[in-house]
Amino acid sequence: METSDDRQAGGSAAAALTAGALLASHIVRAIGVRKVFRLGGEEVQALKGVDFKVRRGEYVAIMGPSGSGKSTLFNMIGGLDKPNAGRVFIDEVDIAALSTTELAWLRCHKIGYIFQTFNLIPVATALDNVMLPMLFADLPQAEAQDKAVALLRRVGLGDRVLHKPVQMSGGQQQRVAVARALANDPAIVLADEPTGNLDSATGRQIIELLRAINREEGVTVICATHDHKMLSAADRIAWLTDGVIERFVDRADLEIREGHTSVKNSQEGA
Repeated sequence: METSDDRQAGGSAAAALTAGALLASHIVRAIGVRKVFRLGGEEVQALKGVDFKVRRGEYVAIMGPSGSGKSTLFNMIGGLDKPNAGRVFIDEVDIAALSTTELAWLRCHKIGYIFQTFNLIPVATALDNVMLPMLFADLPQAEAQDKAVALLRRVGLGDRVLHKPVQMSGGQQQRVAVARALANDPAIVLADEPTGNLDSATGRQIIELLRAINREEGVTVICATHDHKMLSAADRIAWLTDGVIERFVDRADLEIREGHTSVKNSQEGA
């Protein structure tokens, strides 16, 4: 739970982000982001100077194979890790300049996370899994419970509120994860391979759910994927290869078929 110091730090972070939001057309900006890992005695360059911008309310897909740096870039944007070089701005606030408490506030209130492996608490019900971020944000339990029930209904799980993950299909678990990501009314949802463990039909349902949330609630969605189906919902697509963004393309300029995507013309998004 939050202490008074946490609330004070969170308040300063909220004020900075609110002020930034009034000025920014881009909710996310990454400038020259580099990340290097050391594995054994070797140096691995996961990101090699990535420049990346996302407009407020946009749905952007980051396309690339495993090992291309998608998850690493997500960790930079979400404040889960720090770059070795470069800067990341959320609503024009440099997140590297935030204190530990301010960064925790940002991750709790500003960003919702959806993971390929769901990352649900196995012994907790769907209700408890969705309530947890709200309780961390110090929302009263009764209010958190009502909101969690409403979110589970929103994702089509009104009849699974008291079920635990083991009692649910993969698609149902991912819907719980989507509801949990929306728990604190985030401005940004980061979805890392959200259809990676789902069959084709279920994956398409999750894609449609994310797009509906983006359109109806104005939530910015950034989705990392190697699934061509995911591109149909995006406004723009960034191709990431070997730690470098090769190009951005508007969705309207793509022809998407099962397992294959091609550019209709040479016009690429900036």
